[in-house]
Amino acid sequence: MFKRRSLATLVATGALFTLASCGSSSDDEIIPPPPPPPPAGLIAFAPDGNLDASIKWTNYGVPYVTAGNLESLGYGVGYAFAQDNICILADQVIKFNSQRAKYFGPDRVPGSGDSDNILNDFGYLTLGIRENAEVGFEEISEESQALITGYAAGYNRYLEDTGVANIDPACASQPWVQPITPIDIMTYAQGVALLPGAANFTGPLFLAIPPDETAAVTNQATGESLSMAHLALAHNQIPDTNPSESGSNGWAIGSDLSASGQGMLIANPHFPHTGNQRFWQFGIEVPGEMKVVGGSLSGMPGIINIGFNENVAWTHTFSTAARFTVHRLTLDTSDSDGTTYMLDGEPVAMTRKQHEIEVASGPSSSILLQRSSYHSEFGPIIVIPNALPWGTDATGQEVAYALHDANLPNYDILEHWLGMNLATSIADYKQTFIDYTGTIFNNAMAVDKEGNAFFTDGSSVPDIDPDAIADWAADPLYQALTQQAGLFIFPGNESRFIPQGKVPYERAPKLERSDFVQNSNDSFWLTNPEAPITGVSPLWGPVGNQQSLRSRLGQKMLAEGGSVDGRFTRADLVDRLIGNRNFLGEEVLTDLLAACQAQGETPVTTANGGVNIKPGCDALGAWDGTMNLSSVGAMMFREFATEFNRNRQWQVPFDPAQPVTTPNTLDANDTVLQQFAVAQQRITDAGFNVAATLGSVQFVEKSLADGSPSGVKLPWGGSNNIEGGFNVFRSNMGNDGTLLPRHTYPQLPGSELSAVGGGYHVTYGSSWMFAMEFTDAGPVADGLLTYSQSSNPESDHFVDQTLLYSSEPQLRTLYFTNEDIDANTVTELELTGTRPE
Repeated sequence: MFKRRSLATLVATGALFTLASCGSSSDDEIIPPPPPPPPAGLIAFAPDGNLDASIKWTNYGVPYVTAGNLESLGYGVGYAFAQDNICILADQVIKFNSQRAKYFGPDRVPGSGDSDNILNDFGYLTLGIRENAEVGFEEISEESQALITGYAAGYNRYLEDTGVANIDPACASQPWVQPITPIDIMTYAQGVALLPGAANFTGPLFLAIPPDETAAVTNQATGESLSMAHLALAHNQIPDTNPSESGSNGWAIGSDLSASGQGMLIANPHFPHTGNQRFWQFGIEVPGEMKVVGGSLSGMPGIINIGFNENVAWTHTFSTAARFTVHRLTLDTSDSDGTTYMLDGEPVAMTRKQHEIEVASGPSSSILLQRSSYHSEFGPIIVIPNALPWGTDATGQEVAYALHDANLPNYDILEHWLGMNLATSIADYKQTFIDYTGTIFNNAMAVDKEGNAFFTDGSSVPDIDPDAIADWAADPLYQALTQQAGLFIFPGNESRFIPQGKVPYERAPKLERSDFVQNSNDSFWLTNPEAPITGVSPLWGPVGNQQSLRSRLGQKMLAEGGSVDGRFTRADLVDRLIGNRNFLGEEVLTDLLAACQAQGETPVTTANGGVNIKPGCDALGAWDGTMNLSSVGAMMFREFATEFNRNRQWQVPFDPAQPVTTPNTLDANDTVLQQFAVAQQRITDAGFNVAATLGSVQFVEKSLADGSPSGVKLPWGGSNNIEGGFNVFRSNMGNDGTLLPRHTYPQLPGSELSAVGGGYHVTYGSSWMFAMEFTDAGPVADGLLTYSQSSNPESDHFVDQTLLYSSEPQLRTLYFTNEDIDANTVTELELTGTRPE
């Protein structure tokens, strides 16, 4: 798209000059000057390699970068991002370049024996993302090359200007913080593309050795083989392909439902507040060509993931689509090594690749480890003991399993989002999905200023022949394997099951409306209940399924409408976004209160004895039904919701014909009373008051540079998926994708409540969120980055937006016009330099 457009501009300009030179040669004829050439369009690389970006930082440390070309734009964005979050990107460059063990030793948790750094490094070598980046960089457009080149230069400029000893103390003076190259950024992008898929299979990739072999890794110097027994035990379960529980809400409100008749949008990604999936807010402008405000994931080189320009606004949610498939290979039993499989009746030898990593073995010593990986035409071989073996399976057949990730590689990422940033209408926005499949794992919602609302699932889905999928769907063995594994397991003995790229836009779920499109991480099916989407491949997700409580709250709020004759104002959208309603409470509170009040002080029998539930019942009677700071008894209801979720008690079951209103009506039986009693007992045994306000037990506490708790606990309003909240926050105590130190608190069994921490330690949820509308004067928006711009504890913007939200759940004005940006500029920088050789 972009290379062709740039070439067309040059051709058109040249043609004009050619035509202007033709005509009469009469000496007395005045030849008019040629008409001015058309606008040059978006310039990719800085002329003569001279980089020039203007950066204006407004309040809350939000940078607005202006440049005359994309390379300089990337230069300014890379510099500003590094100033806020250099440690995160430096860590990720090491991660995806398979160098974690080199700098941090074999274990993610030092001395634990988890060998996670070894698995990481060999895993990404097996997947070949660095090799793909080196090849792919030459294939992407000049515009994308320019953004990446400029971004790397800006990052390096910040590092040079500041000095590695003076950056964020979490990584200051560390040997792994080094200048980066454009290929490093390209590799990083390829790694991010695998986060919902193959990136979660580093253990199974490592364990994939032929049946008669017992060790995957050898010490190059000694030839010694390393034991795999402990790793086989640690990685014997199907991986969780969404370990951080990424989710989101997105609404695109069209002209029929907008009070002004112009488009409106809610963007509400639920992402980790620490680690490699942090958002960062900024604005960009190439005068006359592109002006966009929004936020992007860490390391996005110069363009906006979720935001708006003067014509179109867009957001994304995590999709239910399958980004990868697993294929069951039938081994050739005549090959005693087990490295030949049958394809269309013919034997095919697996490809073997040799890999080597450096592993720190002491403060100034290291060893070289070697291993082989095995590859089929479907992808690399994986092994999950007791689930996906390499050898004899439960049916008695000799099999192996291969992993196919549709994002391996994905060279469309920058082109696709750049196209969105440039869109002037919904038609332009849709065209990006026709041209590219670069949104990786996202549902996409957008609206233009005329109020045309649009949805599509833009995920990269393996394109398996539809007839082959139909045969797979009718095969009892593969349906059983798929259900048992929780992964799409396809045959690997016929070439018709080899995915041919990604499913194209024309076969993806999509819907355009003038009222609304929405998503809260359920499938595409009920994007708008008035027009259910059906008839697409099962790889996109389920149809006819029960909706989550959060999805039902979203649909309920849309059905309720707004404050102006049922139409929404921007204030209405802000209220829906941060109003902290609780769907389960709205459904069951009245009946639950009646049941517990009828029980009185008569003990409820639980596994741990009798419990007088009157204190919890009294607390619930004082609850206002929301999850705000002052909500008395909110903790009591959340813990009940936690128990109820394990064994839901509804009188009216789910009905696919009424998916947004069923199931409903609490069955207030003995099981419900026991759930209530267990919840109350958990709270009181941990030393909490069942009548505590939410603000006294739900908090954000930042980590210091060394990973220790800051000791400053900020009260936090907000709901949770477990009770059917919309503005969701929760405690994610697992791996955040980086090796940067952070503190966590142990949680009580079966709950996110921490007795040690003093409540719910929020580390995940609403992140870069905004509510916006188009007006005659341009886009107007309110938004917030809940965890603030910088991960550096020494930055002025480490906690400022966090404090704003903590004081009272609220958003702030987002600046779009140059007049507003100039009026609120705190500091500015004219950043100049030259492209590195």
